[in-house]
Amino acid sequence: MLDDLRIFLAVAEAGSLSKAAKARDIAVSSVSRKIDALEAGLGVKLLRRSSRVVMLTDAGEQFLPSARNILAELDDAKDAISALHADPRGLLTVTAPSSFGRRHVTPAVNCFLKRYPLMEIDLHLSDHVIDLSAQRVDVAIRIGTLPDSDLVATRLAPLQRLACASPAYIERCGWPASPDDLLQHNCLTMATKPAPVDWWCFAGVNRNKALPVRGTLRTDDTDSLLQAAVAGVGIVHLASWLVSEMIAGGRLLPLFAAANLAATKSPSAIHAVRMPGRSHAAKAQLFIGHLRDEFGEPAYWDRALIN
Repeated sequence: MLDDLRIFLAVAEAGSLSKAAKARDIAVSSVSRKIDALEAGLGVKLLRRSSRVVMLTDAGEQFLPSARNILAELDDAKDAISALHADPRGLLTVTAPSSFGRRHVTPAVNCFLKRYPLMEIDLHLSDHVIDLSAQRVDVAIRIGTLPDSDLVATRLAPLQRLACASPAYIERCGWPASPDDLLQHNCLTMATKPAPVDWWCFAGVNRNKALPVRGTLRTDDTDSLLQAAVAGVGIVHLASWLVSEMIAGGRLLPLFAAANLAATKSPSAIHAVRMPGRSHAAKAQLFIGHLRDEFGEPAYWDRALIN
């Protein structure tokens, strides 16, 4: 198809099948077959051909700029990728949520800069959602369910939440046998409204809606919830990327089926998003690919819980 487009442009510019064939050092019959194939694929006639002259039809006139743009964009992409393979260089602006960024994006950025020493990264960690169309940001990490938008999204990992408590809390208050029992426990919750859709939700419990848990601490900061749980204040329902290290170290205990993480399906996920058509697209894709490699599949924080 791409070669057919190039032949079409050559014929349109030369105004002749024979001149286009001569310029490309191929037979006129080959040029004719490629034009026929392109027209058949599009379902329209692009050229009026006679023994003396070749002219664009109305459809051909309309299609010509698009054909030029398609090939120009492809050539630009090839040039950009070739440049990256040769020696990636230049600046990328990256944003990520604060807590996730400190724990998982920053170490990946450090490895990326060691691997590509001519690259530079402006890393901004903030829980505010930045409008990529209004600000010059090349890659943004988004956690949760993505709204419909024109952004190009790459799924990096699923978002898994675990109900956890410290050994001290379990010794003092007992182990909840099922998620329903959380209603009788001190559950530490987010103060922000609305809360994420899958907080305090458990499959097959309360019609898959959030349990109306209550507790003595409400905050808008997940790290504060984590610290309170480790201190034995109460039970939390936090992302596996946040609690896995504490679980591995024995400072928190997963209450319900952490081993089922690998089989859990959720619409929520961790994505890298970017604006289409930006000049740094190839470098952004290189960085996103690096994040996927660093996180792995399943993500390394979930592997620590499954194994």
